[in-house]
Amino acid sequence: MRDKFGMTRLAGVGLLLLLASVHGVMAAEEPLNQVTPLPGTLQDHEMLILEVILAPGQASMPHRHNAHTFVYVLEGEVEMQVRGGPLLRLGPGGTFYESPADIHQVSRNASSTRPAKILVHLLKPAGTPVSIPAD
Repeated sequence: MRDKFGMTRLAGVGLLLLLASVHGVMAAEEPLNQVTPLPGTLQDHEMLILEVILAPGQASMPHRHNAHTFVYVLEGEVEMQVRGGPLLRLGPGGTFYESPADIHQVSRNASSTRPAKILVHLLKPAGTPVSIPAD
């Protein structure tokens, strides 16, 4: 099935599953994933939008996205930190940014009893992996 941007939903779901496997997170039942090619000077890039649900206490290993990454907290509380930066605790409406050069050192649900939901926007070179492990 094709969405309004001409991209197949299957490709978007595949990217979401890749992100989930790298981060150890579970995908939302109705993911809001969208891969959007960009025009003009950004024509070699794409915007990937993902809704991610973190189980209670769930955390990811250090990783990098090689993307401009914008996180918006929809529900719950999360802790985020790039290597060398401050540890941030964010609730609903909180935002977090990481550059393509950053190592995402801490990404976890701050609650041991409730899930957290985040919306992630990644501006990245077209066709590149969503996430890769970091040392």
